[in-house]
Amino acid sequence: MEHACCGLKVGQSVSDFKMETFEPAKGDFGEISLEALKKAGKWTILFFYPADFTFV
Repeated sequence: MEHACCGLKVGQSVSDFKMETFEPAKGDFGEISLEALKKAGKWTILFFYPADFTFV
């Protein structure tokens, strides 16, 4: 049985995106983009937990 879940596999590139974040040091919300992380030379791990809408 073929599993048709996700369009990406390990090692494939991800399209740029922006998302709202919570910055505990500032106690406020901010925004981050994948492009900004790449330009800064930051390692990035994308983790999605679709059934939970709480802060992790």
